[in-house]
Amino acid sequence: MGVQGLTTFVEEHRHILQDVRFRDSPLVIDGCSLYFRLYFNHFLDQQHGGDYDAFADLLHQFFSQLAACDIQPFVVLDGGVDPSDKKFDTLCQRLQCRIRDADGLSQGRRKSVLPALIRDVFVQVLYQRGVPLVQCPFEADSEIACLAHQWRCPVLTNDSDFYVFDLPGGYLPFTFFQWTHLKGSAHQRYISARSYTTAKLCRCFGNMSQQLLPLCAVLNGNDYCSPNERLLGLLDAQLPGGGGGKSKSSVYRIERLLHWLSSFSSVSEALDEVSLLMGSKSRGTGPLISHLVAGMEDYHINPQCNLALWFSGGGGAVPWEPIAGLPEALWLAVAQAMLPSMVVDVAVTQRVLLSLQVENCRLPSGNVCAQAIRQAIYGILLGGHGDGGTSEDVGGGRRRGRRGPGGTSAEQQGKNQGSSAPLWVDEYDRMDLKLKINQVEAVAPRTPLPVDKLHQVSVAVRRGVLLDVLGVKESSLAPLPVHLKLAVAVTAFWLRNAKPAPSSHQLQALLLCMVYGELSWNTQHASQGYRAAEHHLLAYLDRVRVNSAGRQGFDIAAAHSFSQWQSCLKSAMYLNQLLLLPLPEPHLLCLFSGTLVHGLHRRLKGGQAAEPLLGGTPLSWQLYSALLVAARNRSSNPPATMEGRTRGGGRRGRGRGRGRGRGRGGRGAKVAEAATGVEDVSNRFALLMSSDW
Repeated sequence: MGVQGLTTFVEEHRHILQDVRFRDSPLVIDGCSLYFRLYFNHFLDQQHGGDYDAFADLLHQFFSQLAACDIQPFVVLDGGVDPSDKKFDTLCQRLQCRIRDADGLSQGRRKSVLPALIRDVFVQVLYQRGVPLVQCPFEADSEIACLAHQWRCPVLTNDSDFYVFDLPGGYLPFTFFQWTHLKGSAHQRYISARSYTTAKLCRCFGNMSQQLLPLCAVLNGNDYCSPNERLLGLLDAQLPGGGGGKSKSSVYRIERLLHWLSSFSSVSEALDEVSLLMGSKSRGTGPLISHLVAGMEDYHINPQCNLALWFSGGGGAVPWEPIAGLPEALWLAVAQAMLPSMVVDVAVTQRVLLSLQVENCRLPSGNVCAQAIRQAIYGILLGGHGDGGTSEDVGGGRRRGRRGPGGTSAEQQGKNQGSSAPLWVDEYDRMDLKLKINQVEAVAPRTPLPVDKLHQVSVAVRRGVLLDVLGVKESSLAPLPVHLKLAVAVTAFWLRNAKPAPSSHQLQALLLCMVYGELSWNTQHASQGYRAAEHHLLAYLDRVRVNSAGRQGFDIAAAHSFSQWQSCLKSAMYLNQLLLLPLPEPHLLCLFSGTLVHGLHRRLKGGQAAEPLLGGTPLSWQLYSALLVAARNRSSNPPATMEGRTRGGGRRGRGRGRGRGRGRGGRGAKVAEAATGVEDVSNRFALLMSSDW
């Protein structure tokens, strides 16, 4: 959520904030706000698809600093979109803005777009460090406030709604949380921060009742409530100095509203005055008053929080009642962030807002490449079948009644489960520079998998379903380290389905980046000594990276291709999670680093061969060769859902890329020769792998 102008107002009135030396305390963290602010504040790469390794390092630093100050973090993540739709218009507007920002980044302008897999990297790092975590079914603000209120500890976020919640432990705005520079003695380390309480703000306005702050928020407008311009105009005329152009500023309006509200002793008295201003014959009644009261409920804090039991009990029971027909085991996985919020959106609303990346906006969205994988997810969750779809412009308004091509409503679709009628999911995605709705049919895998019986299906069967969707035979992945099998299967899927077809240089750059990730991980986690050659190779490859802040020479064609690969990886990871991890989940920070991939692609495109880039290290070359052979394996099956598509989007090139990327100038023969030693590469790399895999 967010209240227009409130953050700026508080920052312009610093006396409202209190300097604190924060240490030795629980801390409830708004997870989404944290990964947004960390990534953007530290100017990590956005244009080239994201540097996940650098972001993971930053996360480790952050939580290490908290530990040095004896601060116990508890992270709460947002879940799916609220099914009431009260915030949906705002979410669509933000998605449209991200389309324009991504296009601006592709043209070298300074914009902000979060890379596609940041949330997933965030979750992986938290699990690796053992940081307590929960993912709410929907919006997390009220759960965060409730937990902090019950524990009487502060909240760390940058969400202006927390200037409205009455929290005894206060709100620590991330803007003033100086975690990078610890202070104090060795055993009394602390973080300099600034704390906010509603009591301090209200004292600045004549000890105004704190219960009036939610009314100020909804009058001025938040993500759930649009401001009533007529009412605000009437209020503006009532106050000294009103009627000028400056009154249109949300910051100025906040201050004037607070002054006005401070003249009332209660919320009901203020609502009576609002009724009179709007010409109502009855005080405190009418549609507007009902709307304002409903909006104020968003800031109500329940006396008991289910998350307190979740965190104290080790996360063993679902902290809310399961809904939407999903079995309790899947709701538990959602709460543990082992399933994405997308699962909740599909099950509850049959609607998904897809992530957007920096790519060529004159081409179809990179998400189209992974549509068949998502259709399998929808098919498992909804019991769908068949193929097809339609597309519709979102425009400026909300589509309230989702309907399929035959006029099937969302409610009727639920009744149609198990029948021959198709089931549809609305995907909100980019078409050119506009937000569009693509109605995509749920396509069940060839092997039936009832969602409530997934845990009873053998690992082998679930793995077979996953690989069948990706169109890859398990035998082709056999020589690979187990933690890389999913990534290589995704790469094979990408080679067949991406449009335009990926070049051999793009494929090589991706695989070289995976080798870099393996070497980097091993140098940090291997129990045995690592040779100097590998350290030198890592240092050399780091120098190959492109400048993330550079504005020259950006290869938008390569960016579009890598965007499609990331979309495929993301969808395949979610399918793997839904199938209860029949393949180990890869460490994302070891798979893709945008500045490195683009730097490698630039070198390869300029004529440099892959082997010299690996510095002559035999084990690295063997791993690279194994990855290349498996990704290009021609024995792959066409995916079961390959024919699923949206109507009007054209056929998606089944079998595209077969035989693509053969070695030029003897390179293919050399790869084949090196691959003769591939059989033991999995075992040799396994010796270097830590148990964390």
